[in-house]
Amino acid sequence: MRRFDVAIVGTGAVAALHAEALSGLAGRARVVAAVDVDEQRRTQFGTRFGVRRLHRDLDELLAAGPPDIVVLCTPPGLHAEQAITCLDRGITVLCEKPPALSLAELDRITAHTAADGPYFATVFQQRFGSGGLALAGLCRDGGFGRPTAAVCDTLWHRPDEYFALPWRGRWETEGGGPTMGHGIHQMDLMLAVLGPWSEVVAIAARQARPTATEDLSCALVTFENGTIATVANSLVSPRQTSYLRFDFTQATAELTHLYGYRDADWAVTGAPGHEERVGTLWTSRLTGVDSGHAAQFRHVLDALEASVPPPVTPADARSTMELVAAVYASAFTGRRVRRGEIGPGSPFYERMAGTGAPWPAPAEAVTGPGPVAGPG
Repeated sequence: MRRFDVAIVGTGAVAALHAEALSGLAGRARVVAAVDVDEQRRTQFGTRFGVRRLHRDLDELLAAGPPDIVVLCTPPGLHAEQAITCLDRGITVLCEKPPALSLAELDRITAHTAADGPYFATVFQQRFGSGGLALAGLCRDGGFGRPTAAVCDTLWHRPDEYFALPWRGRWETEGGGPTMGHGIHQMDLMLAVLGPWSEVVAIAARQARPTATEDLSCALVTFENGTIATVANSLVSPRQTSYLRFDFTQATAELTHLYGYRDADWAVTGAPGHEERVGTLWTSRLTGVDSGHAAQFRHVLDALEASVPPPVTPADARSTMELVAAVYASAFTGRRVRRGEIGPGSPFYERMAGTGAPWPAPAEAVTGPGPVAGPG
């Protein structure tokens, strides 16, 4: 079994989750280097995780010797440039969400990948818990019947202080509010289960937070298979919850959690006459794998050992990003948006804000020009 050398760019809180996940993979991968513009932060990260190669920027890392995989844990505004730099050196990239600020940026990243590598994959770890994988399989093979309705709620709370970092709350550096940066995980899992979406009707608002982006959005999403889903993304919900519900003709599957789930967080209810069969079918597919970075890393390493593109592929991520763009496009233009219509020439292709948010700009401290924070 091959062991992969990994470098982590950006050593903030999410980078620690990656390092911890990699340390538990039975020697299949090791963190050999870390990058951060903040010397104290990268030194603390190196000490905590036993990483000896510590660099101040990506160029210095690559000059010292390229790893097998670069994990990008930097602010979203840096992802495209850093990903392309690595891909052009033949290095596979695993990128934290959102993978880019826009569909245009994601397409530009994809153009630097190849069928036989280098590869680009996005961190959407909620796909890889055994409950999510089981339900996606049951939807594909019809085990619970035909899907009819779904609920996808990401109801979180972030205080004003959360936006003190100069890149948060800005279209130019974060790409969007909770639709782009928070609820995107739940929406991605919904798409992994239900498949391609076809149409969106949405609203978005800035209810309370001192941001240029929205802090609340709600959408009705129609899928190609006929399923109709309600989607809510919020940063103004004091009682936090992440909730998914999928109604099929023969069963309902519900997931209640916050930032990650176990098998026990799912509840499956059979329709009258199908209770025993549904319960048996569901439990037979569970393997006890929690959602999280370690779960996705296992799939990524399996793919790389087989010399095939690792999940989540650019095409997978693009479907999710296109749904995000469609929510903004519908909310800001007041019309239905169909899948495939946001392309070159559309303002929402180049920028999630598109034609502009329909609310006044807040204080200069949030919306005015400011530096992009360094990795972390």
